[in-house]
Amino acid sequence: MKWSDINDLAFALSEAHSDTDPAKINFLDLMNSILALPDFDDDPNHCNEKILEAVQQAWIDEIS
Repeated sequence: MKWSDINDLAFALSEAHSDTDPAKINFLDLMNSILALPDFDDDPNHCNEKILEAVQQAWIDEIS
């Protein structure tokens, strides 16, 4: 997965961290959770706040 795979990242996060409330996670923890996903393979330096906001919102939508 890449940073641009917003919905795939959200699904993977919801599976890997079912006990986490995505509305309460800070961006540093969110980024680290994404980097720790086994299928994630992208440059950590390509992450930005806009991407993290999109992933967080998609994760919230995924569990709603």
